[in-house]
Amino acid sequence: MVVRSCLALKLLALLVVPCSAAEMDLASASRLPTTSPSITTSANESVLVLNRTTRSLPRTGDPIWSLRLETPGQPVQHFDAVSGRAHRQNADRHRSGTRAPLPAGRYVLGPVEPLGPADPRELGPIWIGIEPQFPTGRGHLGIHLDPSANRNANSGTLGCVGLIRWDDMQTLAGLVQRRNVRTLVVSE
Repeated sequence: MVVRSCLALKLLALLVVPCSAAEMDLASASRLPTTSPSITTSANESVLVLNRTTRSLPRTGDPIWSLRLETPGQPVQHFDAVSGRAHRQNADRHRSGTRAPLPAGRYVLGPVEPLGPADPRELGPIWIGIEPQFPTGRGHLGIHLDPSANRNANSGTLGCVGLIRWDDMQTLAGLVQRRNVRTLVVSE
């Protein structure tokens, strides 16, 4: 109960309450849907939550982040993701060009957009733009597939959320549209 309270307080207090990484990593042990405390501001609102895990990709060392979709009355959906590059996890998360993970805070999701042949292949087939709701030097951020995850030197992202599995990206895009998800909360 202390971990759940810490998670809820941290997210509701705009991520000011200190919690250890282990306390925040409630979902990394299993990919099975579970229920977790809601962090939404509305009784019907779905929300995406991104937090670090203690796991990493075996070949490239990129830390695996847990992206969960929480919808009241529904099982929690879990997706493995990367954010930033393996060797840049401790870089300044608020400065553009650092290849660091997303800064902690609340983001608003844009529409799910298909990408085409003119778009960079490294973004995969779908883009979901995210806009920080706090001051930061970072911009042009989104959720997309990382087709290089665990494969080569391009593994990881320049700071976006990169899902590791193609099927997960397709599933997430469909759920975001059907459930009208408009909020992403990134923890420390």
